[in-house]
Amino acid sequence: MNSLGLSLILKMGCICSKETITINGRKYIVREHLGEGGFSTVSLVEDTITHRKYAVKKITCHGPEDQRLALREIECHTMIKHPNVIECVDSMHKGTADPVVNATSQVLLVLPYYHKGTLASELERRAKTCDYMNPREVLGLFLQICEGLRAFHEAKPEPLAHRDLKTANIVLDEGMTPVLMDLGSVAEARVKVCGAQTAQTLQDVAAERCSMPYRAPELFNVDSYCMIDERTDIWSLGCILYALCYFKSPFESVYERGDSVALAVISANITFPENAPYNEDIQNLILSMLKVNPMERPFIYSVIENTHDIIARLEGRV
Repeated sequence: MNSLGLSLILKMGCICSKETITINGRKYIVREHLGEGGFSTVSLVEDTITHRKYAVKKITCHGPEDQRLALREIECHTMIKHPNVIECVDSMHKGTADPVVNATSQVLLVLPYYHKGTLASELERRAKTCDYMNPREVLGLFLQICEGLRAFHEAKPEPLAHRDLKTANIVLDEGMTPVLMDLGSVAEARVKVCGAQTAQTLQDVAAERCSMPYRAPELFNVDSYCMIDERTDIWSLGCILYALCYFKSPFESVYERGDSVALAVISANITFPENAPYNEDIQNLILSMLKVNPMERPFIYSVIENTHDIIARLEGRV
């Protein structure tokens, strides 16, 4: 059998992998490695008892700070319960990270598996044939993404920011319901920056954890004395609505060309492709979120309210 045929059979899961993962006494067979990034890998697994498929995220921690962040991710899952935010089915922490003796620890998260994949891959597929969604579909999807984000921004006791909101971090379930995932960058939304060192630290964290084509301008060059709040996510949300309409973030092409995304973002010169089926209402909603000055951006409840208003006008109810 040629290697292509073998790889297809392996991908279809016809040859059982012998690799297993045990989490809290429950055994899972690894069916496929789905991806990796930073210090984490994601595998498609099958529960040996129920035969249900899950995604297991394995985070390798090289020191106490890595460990704290990974455990914080689990904590965020317990705090945010919403149908448009991915749930954590189970989790486990193994070992102790100690850089002195070169010891690593692992944090494992069992997550639902969405075989339809991400919103990014759906938009990539549509882009090939210029298959635009109709405006009502776009706004319906967008509204659910907003509702998921609202769960972070209205978290108690302190509002949270997702900080890496992008189409690749939104999966689609059977009914095309969007589900926000990857809580690894979630942080307290409101940060008072007092001094160059704090500013640099926040800027470095953003550079490491927030994808450039969706990153808010205030995170590219953090001022020494400023207030950062949850409206970093509103910028990302504007990029997502643009992508829902035109297949990719307005800054994606700049990134792909290797030009300066930071300069493009800070100038925020947004252009809209012609011949797309979206009216000025939708374009103005995008522009309202892509304000360079974060203080001029709406909060999430206003975005939701404005979206409902546009849907009502589309349906002729106002």
